[in-house]
Amino acid sequence: MSDSSDERLDQEIEAALDGVNLQELDLERQQTEDKARDANLVKGTVVGVTPPDVIIELGPRSQGVCPLAEFEEEPAVGSVHDFTLVGHSDGLSVLSMRGAMEVRSWLELERGSNVKCKVTGVNTGGLEVRVGSHRGFIPASQAAIGRVEDLSTMLNETLVCEVMEIDRSKNKLVLSRRSVLAKEADAARSEAVGTLTPGSKIRGKVTRIESFGAFCEIAPGLEGLLHVSNFAHTRVEDIAEHLKVGEELELMILDITEGGKRIGLGKKQLLPDPWDGVTARYSEDSVVIGKVTRIMDFGAFVEVEPGVEGLVHVSRLDIHRTSNPAKVVSIGEELSVRVTEVDEPGRRLSLSRLNSTGALIGSEDAADAEAIRAQLDTSDASPRGLNLGALLKRAMEDEES
Repeated sequence: MSDSSDERLDQEIEAALDGVNLQELDLERQQTEDKARDANLVKGTVVGVTPPDVIIELGPRSQGVCPLAEFEEEPAVGSVHDFTLVGHSDGLSVLSMRGAMEVRSWLELERGSNVKCKVTGVNTGGLEVRVGSHRGFIPASQAAIGRVEDLSTMLNETLVCEVMEIDRSKNKLVLSRRSVLAKEADAARSEAVGTLTPGSKIRGKVTRIESFGAFCEIAPGLEGLLHVSNFAHTRVEDIAEHLKVGEELELMILDITEGGKRIGLGKKQLLPDPWDGVTARYSEDSVVIGKVTRIMDFGAFVEVEPGVEGLVHVSRLDIHRTSNPAKVVSIGEELSVRVTEVDEPGRRLSLSRLNSTGALIGSEDAADAEAIRAQLDTSDASPRGLNLGALLKRAMEDEES
């Protein structure tokens, strides 16, 4: 864990503990533990078993008794165990093996170790828990990977948590369930990622939709991103109009990076590519009807079929030279265009808009036609019977002059 992460965690813990007195969670238990930690751990040797007690020798001329019920099985004479001193009775020390186990477990706790705990209470800062006979605390931010709206739903649950902070002098024990869950998710991710390869097909469930795409769960705890550009061959502005949370999809693994923390998914890759065979469908000089989908400074993109767009350069958009394509065409407008170049491998289609005579705008034919039209517009001042050849000749002379 980085220093910055540690600092953020310390801030979260301090905020969660604000107004919470851990020592008051169980004062009586704390006093017992303090007393045990001071000097009550002692070693003793079993010298006899007289149910319901076990006779323990603590040293020369010093004996004690411990309830047999505190042993998992009847101890062997001569075996050595740890005990805590509970009191005295009839000249014998009253001992506890369970108390020694509790003290030892407390002393052996260290930051980063995992422990089982039971949720015993809830407050505004988080969860009160018990680790054996010890009290601990889980800040709300550490109760789960995501936000838990109602912490009371976790009452009486037994959790595995990581020790985040321990201060024996203050009887302070702070735990994190989120840390354990995150590590489990990382392990599950690593295992699942090992079975994935780019190009393979997989089913995923939509878990979250953003403006840039949809997150899909492809294995327990493992998500990938279906970017909007990889959803369909046609342009999609708002993927939320096509998907909903919980929907299942057939997807392709596109890439796996950062050990599986980033997985790229695709849907359009499993669909027929509209560019396949485009050369056969759109030969050069063929005329098609298309719809304007995008307007840029350098021209307009025209969709001639779903998923196939071509570019009409600004010089071939209008008979009058323009530097602003948006002034001569609009999004959604249908245009009659002629295919001037097809590059199937490069997925490029060059188009030119046609003028009213069917000539390519910007071509010599279009220029000649416009010159003829200009002469016809002034025909009232011209001699009757002027033929087309004469008009073309005059137009060409006007251009040369």
